[in-house]
Amino acid sequence: TTALMDNYTIWFARVLSTSFYPVLQRAIGVGSAFEGWSPREQDVVYRVLIPMTPPRGHSFHLELDTAGHTQVRNFRVRVQLECTCTREQQGENMLCFLHHPEEELRRNQDPSLLDTLCTGSYLDVQKTARWLYQLVRAIWPALPQSHGWHLMLLPSRRSCRFKVTNEEESFRIEMLFGVRRGDSDIFVSSQPREAHTPSTTWPETYAVAETQFFEHIARQAPPDSLHLKCLQFFARLLLGFCFSTYAMKTIFMYLLSAIPVSSWRRRHFLDRLLDIRDSLSLCVRAKRLNHFIVGNRRLPRYIKVPPDVQEATTYNLFHRLAQDSDVPSQAMHEFEVL
Repeated sequence: TTALMDNYTIWFARVLSTSFYPVLQRAIGVGSAFEGWSPREQDVVYRVLIPMTPPRGHSFHLELDTAGHTQVRNFRVRVQLECTCTREQQGENMLCFLHHPEEELRRNQDPSLLDTLCTGSYLDVQKTARWLYQLVRAIWPALPQSHGWHLMLLPSRRSCRFKVTNEEESFRIEMLFGVRRGDSDIFVSSQPREAHTPSTTWPETYAVAETQFFEHIARQAPPDSLHLKCLQFFARLLLGFCFSTYAMKTIFMYLLSAIPVSSWRRRHFLDRLLDIRDSLSLCVRAKRLNHFIVGNRRLPRYIKVPPDVQEATTYNLFHRLAQDSDVPSQAMHEFEVL
């Protein structure tokens, strides 16, 4: 998957070098497949996040959407035209979108990003996904993988999903895309957090920061560490229960921060499973599980987050336990069964 994405990155740069579409950076592997664990080994989706930067003559401005949800931080990506008159004076073959007549621009230059992938002044997720699908399909024949593999595009409104197969293997890949918040490890991305996310809404994602956390732990872990096996064990065990895989992953990240990685060896396996069970029990009884990134002021230094994320009021992943009177009893019953 990494090799395929690197080849796509090279061709994205070639094809888009003179265009006014977003500049696509090297893909970042995120999620359980790249973190080294998966609740379903036979049904793995390799997710990558492709950072986007503005093309020539444009800039991106992230605007926090404060309406409605307190548990989810949503943004909109406002696209603004920038003056490029100095570039023209320096001999660059580009007209200024702000200061050249519209008729001259229509006749001599491709349309701006505002006229292709935006709704109003805001970057549109669904339009961007359709554009990315077209790119992936058009570039595929030029890639070395196309000689031995078959590409099948899969439906998705907010990402680019496809499957590559040969006579022996099959891989499912999902290309998400997003905009980095400053120089941090936090992005606003195309991946939705709820059913009917508007096309100009970009939820904040912490997937890159979380993957970096797992990579750091992996560099420190002894060769016989079973920390990922512990998470995989519980993630599979939870399938069919009301507890989400992400909640278990969050509990696990807190434990990895508190318990030295040297204590996750094979001989500690049962003790660590009991620690995870006890942590889940405490969270269910307290009806609270704080998000690992948002509002966590004790994050490792190697994870770079914007100040407003680190200082925000953390949100409770078990907020439904606190709000719905029927859910806590169901959760406690399922925990006892578990």
